[in-house]
Amino acid sequence: MFLKDCKIISNVNVALNYFILTVENREAVEKVRAGQFFMLKCKNEATFLRRPISLHNCDPLNGTLEFLYEVKGKGTLEFSKLSSDETINIQGPLGNGFNVEEKNKNIAIVGGGMGMAPLKLLIKNLNLNNNVKLFLGVHSKEYINVLKSFETVIEKENIHIASDDGSIGVKGNVVAIFKEELERSKFDKIYSCGPEKMLEALHEVAVNNNILLDISLEERMACGVKACVGCSIKTKEGMKKICYDGPVFSSSKIIELHPKEKVENSCCN
Repeated sequence: MFLKDCKIISNVNVALNYFILTVENREAVEKVRAGQFFMLKCKNEATFLRRPISLHNCDPLNGTLEFLYEVKGKGTLEFSKLSSDETINIQGPLGNGFNVEEKNKNIAIVGGGMGMAPLKLLIKNLNLNNNVKLFLGVHSKEYINVLKSFETVIEKENIHIASDDGSIGVKGNVVAIFKEELERSKFDKIYSCGPEKMLEALHEVAVNNNILLDISLEERMACGVKACVGCSIKTKEGMKKICYDGPVFSSSKIIELHPKEKVENSCCN
């Protein structure tokens, strides 16, 4: 795990309140796994807790890490104002990531909203040895720049998009378009990250079709290193902490997708 100030390479507004922050950290690039996250420190001492941000992508050649984040509160609003002449202190990589050792499999990757964040590096890893199809759900065409960035790691014809208003892709939800594809294609495994309702619906589809499903859970975290109970979750193997035991779990082991005890919104955005 690294705890250091990193040079900001860029901080770009890519869609409405979505930003991609790129920082230099050559040591961390060699250690990260798709699905892991970092705790980013705010400079404003009033927002004293670090913010958990999923790793979006990494570039070994340039030694950079990318974070896709959404401005939702004081902390992420501060991040959005950072420029390339500044530094940011990051802690990580943290948590357990996705299993990317699969080979010669037909794989579906399903993401909704900010659940897109950890999927770019996952696709880049899995697409080397597998047949991968990507299914993404967004609100509208306003997110087209985020969607187009995935074309750098997977062929455009293997990207399926659903939008709430039908302004891009198919009108509807992402699980529905995945179910339609499932009628035409066979999948050995599903990877997913997104809202709770999406994950619940996808779990049902996976069970009904006897397909393995690994999910990355989105949750507010106060510490990121299992020192508190803010992200505890019930599983068939007992209580687990999303920050330490996850954020990636097999959906078949989850009893409750989200913990009942949550830290305050102002601490985590």
